[in-house]
Amino acid sequence: MIALSLAEIAEVVGGQTHDIPDPSVQVTGPVVRDSREAGPGSLFVAFAGERVDGHDFAAAVVETGAVAVLGTRPVGVPAIVVDDVQTALGALARHVVRRLGATLVALTGSAGKTSTKDLIAQVLRRKAPTVFTPGSLNNEIGLPLTALSATEETRFLVLEMGARGIGHISYLAGLTPPKVGLVLNVGSAHIGEFGGREQIAQAKGELVEALPSEAEGGTAILNADDPYVRAMASRTKAKVIFFGESGEADVRAENVRLTDTGQPSFRLHTPSGASDVTMRLYGEHHVSNALAAAAVAHELGMSADEIAVALSEAGSLSRWRMEVTERPDGVTVVNDAYNANPESMKAALRALAAMGKGRRTWAVLGKMAELGDEALAEHDAVGRLAVRLNVSKLVAVGGREAAWLQLGAYNEGSWGEESVHVSDAQAAVDLLRSELRPGDVVLVKASRSVGLESVAQALIETGAEGEVSAR
Repeated sequence: MIALSLAEIAEVVGGQTHDIPDPSVQVTGPVVRDSREAGPGSLFVAFAGERVDGHDFAAAVVETGAVAVLGTRPVGVPAIVVDDVQTALGALARHVVRRLGATLVALTGSAGKTSTKDLIAQVLRRKAPTVFTPGSLNNEIGLPLTALSATEETRFLVLEMGARGIGHISYLAGLTPPKVGLVLNVGSAHIGEFGGREQIAQAKGELVEALPSEAEGGTAILNADDPYVRAMASRTKAKVIFFGESGEADVRAENVRLTDTGQPSFRLHTPSGASDVTMRLYGEHHVSNALAAAAVAHELGMSADEIAVALSEAGSLSRWRMEVTERPDGVTVVNDAYNANPESMKAALRALAAMGKGRRTWAVLGKMAELGDEALAEHDAVGRLAVRLNVSKLVAVGGREAAWLQLGAYNEGSWGEESVHVSDAQAAVDLLRSELRPGDVVLVKASRSVGLESVAQALIETGAEGEVSAR
């Protein structure tokens, strides 16, 4: 964080100082909520959760070098006491962002946020120092913590914004007002909470409504291929740039294809030129993510050639998102188990089909959460798609939703041993350990709550140990 005195922080957050001998002492280290991350010069933010109360770690973090604690009660060590820690954290982030000379880029969407954010960061940091959201810490706590990690040297601040209801993105954009706002898509993720795509579009569009006008430097970057997103152009006073495969898009892709290993290749067109891209990431869905990143980079002054080189060299920065591991025996494990919704599930299956040409393919799939009344139809559709893509074997893991996945496959014509329903992750591991053969490709994907990353990890460890069926 940029250096601030405890007195200034207390004023900004409306707090009272306790046990602080010298209020002029500065916070020069990171702002953290995990006591294990506290160190010299840091500010520890004490949240009181259901199982753990951060205030209980106050003395320990000060011993490790933290300057003070931001909490809701005195703790016997230097502290700034406020009524609400989350509100105070947001106020501090807003203050620091105003002080920064950085350009703030915010993005949202139903699917692909984290992968696209990682691409944007990898492209922009070739131009100037860039700070970006780690993983998917995109909520009321993670976003301000990311903003507070910026320093005086930071020139680009890339922030992912998530939403589970109307008003969430407006709140986040108020904490960290963006200059560039990107909306990727409007899909089915969390549709059970929102109530429908129209409501999702309303929530995601709050980002472009928060942008400054074109005269003030605001830019809205919108997906031309998604009608819900394209319609958001009428909701902003900012300059509008479209990306997509549509011929009308300002930043678009032509000659899209997948390599033999399932990696996308295309001709990138921008208003200032064109260049060829071949990505290291897997799956055609990354083309749209790459175009979004390219549109941001172009608006911030990078050439088509610079963007193409950066996109071609970019990798995956976040765990369990199309992580590809080649076992010594030739089995390929694709761990995409961080999260799942209908759009990302279908994209992952298409990537599996592309990667598995000439090889046996396995789709180990589990529940997609928060789909509400759409759950049965969406799980059924994913099961059907697995059959249409000629996935060799579907392993549906879990309870009711997994049964719906298998039912969809069955109704599409998967009758023999092409699909199987198992009760839990361990049952899936046992099945795969007994039936995998050298050269097979295994995709593992479900909503985070299912915990299927344990299946991928077990398969990777099995390969390291040399235990594989040679049938």
